[in-house]
Amino acid sequence: MSFLGLCLQLSAIGLLVSACQSGPGQSPMANTESKPVKGSQARGVSTLENDGETDPYLWLEEIESDRALEKVRGWNSLAQKELESDPRYKGIESDIRKILLAKDRIPTGTFFGGYLYNFWQDEKNVRGLWRRTTLSEYKKASPKWEVIIDVDDLAKKENENWVWKRADCRAPEYDRCLVHLSRGGKDAVVVKEFDLKTKTFVENGFQLPEAKSSIDWIDKDTVFVGTDFGPGSMTKAGYTRQTRIWKRGQPLEETKVLYEGSEDDVWIGGYSMKTPVGNYSVVERGISFNTHEEFLVDEKGDLKKLPIPLDFIIKTVFQHRLIGILRSDLQSGTRLLKTGSIVAYDLRDFNAAPVLIMEPGERDSIESVVSAKDHVFIQMYSNVKGRLLRASLSQNGEWKIETVKTPDNGDLEISSSDPFSDTLIVNFSSFLVPSSIYSVVDKAGALPKLDKLKSAPARFNAKGLIVEQYETASRDGVMIPYFIIRPKNLKFDGKAPTLLYGYGGFKVSETPFYLNATGKVFSEKGGVFVLANIRGGGEFGPKWHQAALQKNRQKAFDDFIAIAEDLIRRKVTSPQHLGIKGGSNGGLLVGSVFVQRPDLYNAVVCQVPLLDMLRYHKLLAGFSWVDEYGNPDDPSMAEYIKTYSPYQNVIPDKKYPRIFIMTSTKDDRVHPGHARKMAARLEEYKHPFLYYENIEGGHGAAANIEQRIHFSSLEWTYLWKQLGGK
Repeated sequence: MSFLGLCLQLSAIGLLVSACQSGPGQSPMANTESKPVKGSQARGVSTLENDGETDPYLWLEEIESDRALEKVRGWNSLAQKELESDPRYKGIESDIRKILLAKDRIPTGTFFGGYLYNFWQDEKNVRGLWRRTTLSEYKKASPKWEVIIDVDDLAKKENENWVWKRADCRAPEYDRCLVHLSRGGKDAVVVKEFDLKTKTFVENGFQLPEAKSSIDWIDKDTVFVGTDFGPGSMTKAGYTRQTRIWKRGQPLEETKVLYEGSEDDVWIGGYSMKTPVGNYSVVERGISFNTHEEFLVDEKGDLKKLPIPLDFIIKTVFQHRLIGILRSDLQSGTRLLKTGSIVAYDLRDFNAAPVLIMEPGERDSIESVVSAKDHVFIQMYSNVKGRLLRASLSQNGEWKIETVKTPDNGDLEISSSDPFSDTLIVNFSSFLVPSSIYSVVDKAGALPKLDKLKSAPARFNAKGLIVEQYETASRDGVMIPYFIIRPKNLKFDGKAPTLLYGYGGFKVSETPFYLNATGKVFSEKGGVFVLANIRGGGEFGPKWHQAALQKNRQKAFDDFIAIAEDLIRRKVTSPQHLGIKGGSNGGLLVGSVFVQRPDLYNAVVCQVPLLDMLRYHKLLAGFSWVDEYGNPDDPSMAEYIKTYSPYQNVIPDKKYPRIFIMTSTKDDRVHPGHARKMAARLEEYKHPFLYYENIEGGHGAAANIEQRIHFSSLEWTYLWKQLGGK
């Protein structure tokens, strides 16, 4: 998949912070660590029927209607009154506030053009500062930062509720950037060209009104652009249907269409891959979430289709080689290249066979492949633990793989790389070890060493805590791994408050991360935290993901249930003290097991969830996920989806644990109607629940750091209330 496809994918699937922002991508779990949309966005709200009966709660899909918001505010009031008056709330809120606003937090960021760029929020700058410093200055205990954009000040001056999304700066000059700003945290953004030298927005520069646009630099005066040009210009999924070439000074409406797809495509966009030996401009047609066509654009504007499989995941370009990962086996001459392998295509010779760079093992997964100036670096997981490799290309076209020495038993992430630089930025953390930031300076010859730049202080007392990794058999016998972080002296009497977290979709890998606020408000007080590595994720490569697609979705739920049962069987906990949590696709996960096995849990945190799976494809970005879940318009697929869709499977006379549903009005990725309708159905059947909807926040559920503190404090108060203990 291309950079464009990766950005759209990670934006679409429920990562609360997009990997296309200036900071690293995060899973929904990381949220605790660290123009209004009317009913027209909910296509078909007045006609669709579910299970043969007209859905009585379709009106809740009218996002900003007075009637719907009145209902939401009523639910919000009940949840806030109960949880904020709980004697534990103030202490939890205070602990989370201290951590999220700590002045000694590590300022993470990206390194390019000689500067490390960071986005920073604190109690004074709740919307945030985009700032930079040199690498040598960054290493100091108190570096001096140059503020580039003050989002709080900008929002005040422009009378806008700006939320920072990202800045895409043109290489290799790194003098102009395309700044993406969101109103209230939505995926739809306003784009403005920014001059890094003058630190001002460019008058009459490249600018786009609010939309789910696609824009990327071709050269200093030219960009690829796709946006909402009016009727017919967007796909059913709500992304751009066409890409154009836009010259500086040219009116946007006068740009000519370079390529246009169908409304059933997921997205169409153009992007440029810049390297020291040449630039490659590409148009991408996203056929589905996991399949796409790539067309090389020549100087005349003609398109030539790249000879790669439709499901090939493009990662980088190095020395005229297009490098990526195979999502399925590929027969190349007499050789079979296996799923999950890294291969390279020669962009100068479309007839040349792909060359194998690396074939991972059965318990390995390639997470990232990036280019530095002289080598390619690979970030991978072996049994869900991070590793860093360097790949060298010889003159005869062969590849050599070497392992770079890194800390063990944690998550290693390449947070920044640049094909025009020999410096990478790497982040390492584990459940009990705070994050450390390293630079990796890649020179010819010997393998580079990690140079520690900064380490975060501990945020909780990890003394007496241990990390273990177990496996348990799912319903079909497949062994499913999970991590457990518990007190070393835990009494295995089934009384430990325990939180099981999972995601299980879109090839997202759930890997070790520093527990941070979770450690302070939960682990330090005797809570047991469990991280599930279920199918549907990417922990063991493409096959692990593909094992839970469409009519195999139940396998992800079975895996999660199996881990819960194993925790109970080991007497780590019991149903009375076991809670589960998931967001976005993970919200579907916990919503499904909530209705299937309510006997296993006493707390369910269901955040920004998909819950009405018979309508997900008709709401906002949902159509882009048909590859993952299947199309409910297919009768056979609909029959299967009905078996697990949470909204359709709530039963009046069944006993359920008290669920806490949390979402955001401004979420223009996963429609808040999912959460609202589930709450209404539970209310109708008189089942216990709590509901909180942040009126701002987008898919991240919080527009600023104060809202994030509040959101997280409500969540943890609920968990302790349900699970017992301190």
